[in-house]
Amino acid sequence: MARFEPAALPELLPVFYRRLFPHGAYGRWLGYGGVVKNYFQLREFSFTLRDDVYVRFQSFDSPRELERELQRTSPYKIDIGAVYSHRPNQHNTVHLGAFQPQEKELVFDIDMTDYDDVRTCCSSADICSKCWTLMTIAVRVIDRALVEDLGVRHRLWVYSGRRGVHCWVCDDAVRKWSPALRAAAVEYLSLVKGGAETVKKVNLSEPVHPFIRQSVAVVEKYFEAYALVGQDILGSPESWNKVLALIPEDILPAVPLALCQVRGRVGTGGAGSVVSTISLDHRPQHREPLQGDFPRKRDSVQRWELLKGRMERTRRAAATGRGTACFADWEVMLQYCFPRLDINVSKGVGHLLKSPFSVHPKTGRISVPLDLQRLDQFDPFAVPTISSLCQELDAAGDDGEQEDGGETEPKRRARDYKKTSLAPYVRVFEQFVEEMERARGGELLRRSDLQGDF
Repeated sequence: MARFEPAALPELLPVFYRRLFPHGAYGRWLGYGGVVKNYFQLREFSFTLRDDVYVRFQSFDSPRELERELQRTSPYKIDIGAVYSHRPNQHNTVHLGAFQPQEKELVFDIDMTDYDDVRTCCSSADICSKCWTLMTIAVRVIDRALVEDLGVRHRLWVYSGRRGVHCWVCDDAVRKWSPALRAAAVEYLSLVKGGAETVKKVNLSEPVHPFIRQSVAVVEKYFEAYALVGQDILGSPESWNKVLALIPEDILPAVPLALCQVRGRVGTGGAGSVVSTISLDHRPQHREPLQGDFPRKRDSVQRWELLKGRMERTRRAAATGRGTACFADWEVMLQYCFPRLDINVSKGVGHLLKSPFSVHPKTGRISVPLDLQRLDQFDPFAVPTISSLCQELDAAGDDGEQEDGGETEPKRRARDYKKTSLAPYVRVFEQFVEEMERARGGELLRRSDLQGDF
């Protein structure tokens, strides 16, 4: 792959927007079939130009006009905003307070830097194949919940180009959600709570919600290879003490209510009350025995089996009424692996998010859609850069341009991207748009039938 040099962007970006950017499918996506009048014209785009010149509230009469502007200005970055009450490029002419965001896709932004407290291989903007598994888990957990729990259908997952992933939920009804509804969805999808000063960020108790159980099942598939082998989270006293800090020292056992209700009092320690005796004498100890047993085990996998077995015994005992279930193993898995969402990105209808097929100005990688059927095989380091794509175009030669002098620009461009490693990613995007169009056509047909409009 050709080495990317940021200094080459002014020469490479015009080629990218002229010969490689999927303008056709992009316009079809954001036009949503033209069902709502002026929908595309009311959409905000923002461009980051050379020397960090930032231009907001751009809007265009048609996808073709947007295409021409992209080719004219060759932005270093494209951000997509909301659909507004008035055309964004005329916002200065609108009465104060009248210009308001009306709707937008529900978006999620998951960034690897938010996992710095639990990954040992990298930090800050750096990523590697080991910690990228966290992004795979995030997509699996959130996507399952979006479909099965929240009932959404059209999700576009995109690699950010550097260290994270974005999700665009494009269902018609979801695009109309209020900030309160969006915040509620993010709250439902969030389990890791607390800032840097909070040691234990996941706390579970019975009954455990089905969403949490399903999420644990997803995490568990990756946990051994990622956390125990790749990150070696129980490999040394320093690292296992961080995990043991999340394990309760002991657990108050479950006591039948009948034993607690003595002469109208609950566990006061008075005559006939047995609660305090049970609590003090028979509380299962957890952290201390594990601290003693861990050095005798060979590696992180063995130590985890010890911890997990201890927690599973508490849950089996609780099922027969002989104690309180402890979910500390689940809490550790979730704290180390569960998706970390930025609520502000998702709840704000007017919030901007980087567009698919933007070029990351620091890595040169393209923000490409993710194929969920091949998610486990996705390698961020194999994503094409703008340098490698332009080199591939050069290597393919100019034969195609001489094949048919009368060929239209869109057809020539379609052939251009197919000569490069961008082709499979564009196909994923086209399939997403086509599926939305099929669903929209089916819905229009259903409504027509209901109205007797045959």
